[in-house]
Amino acid sequence: MTDPIRARFDLACRLATEGGALAMTHFRNRDRLVIAAKASPQDIVSRADREVEDLIRGGIGAAFPDDAVLGEEGGAVPGQSGFLWVIDPIDGTSPFLAGLPHWCVVIALVRGGETVAAVTAHPLSGEAFTALRGGGAWLNGAALRCNADHGIDNSLVAIGASHRTDPDHVAGVISGLMRAGGIFYRNGSGALMLAQVAAGRLGGYYEPHMNPWDCLAGVLTITEAGGRARPVGADPKGGVVLAAAPRVYDGLCAIVDAAPPDLASPMQVIR
Repeated sequence: MTDPIRARFDLACRLATEGGALAMTHFRNRDRLVIAAKASPQDIVSRADREVEDLIRGGIGAAFPDDAVLGEEGGAVPGQSGFLWVIDPIDGTSPFLAGLPHWCVVIALVRGGETVAAVTAHPLSGEAFTALRGGGAWLNGAALRCNADHGIDNSLVAIGASHRTDPDHVAGVISGLMRAGGIFYRNGSGALMLAQVAAGRLGGYYEPHMNPWDCLAGVLTITEAGGRARPVGADPKGGVVLAAAPRVYDGLCAIVDAAPPDLASPMQVIR
């Protein structure tokens, strides 16, 4: 009997690759794209986002029509199988439209409230970060491990922010990180930065509020690569994300706790 998770994981890998190829076509012709604002002038969407999501949804519907789907652009479609696909067709739309390389295609698979499979595809580099719950994490098929030597003071720690976050809180986190001897990093794609924590390139990642399509895949990839993370779920409202290499996690939690409270999204770090 075919493993239902593995079958969906294999499809997710294929659809992320196909979606990435379509996104690359738009990336090379991005001057022709029509751009629209969503929640704010910095929260934008283009035809590329919608077409990539449509491609992925079409592939899921053809193979597993009873599965539920939650996508950034197309919203939620209920299902009866117990599986939920969570899609971000292009995470990092602003860098994408600016011609920068920091964007990716993200697919997570959820069952029983847990993320069980993840794919983060970076078409420009040809890299695919993947994970299966209880099975490990990989970069193009090679096993991934968070960097066990990374600490706050010897690694890059990524901090995310958006129109949904309190500037004073984020500024306090960055200040605390710098006072602890750390270096702040940001590239515009939270999903890609999470994948790079799993790959040992970054020490950790914190963002006061992320949507599930931005973070579920990356958090699973980090924990399967030996890192630590605050639990996250598929609630469309989103929430706090904090994930890091083992020796970075507690220090990053302490820095976040010491920062001014996030008045835009009250939270408490769970260690």
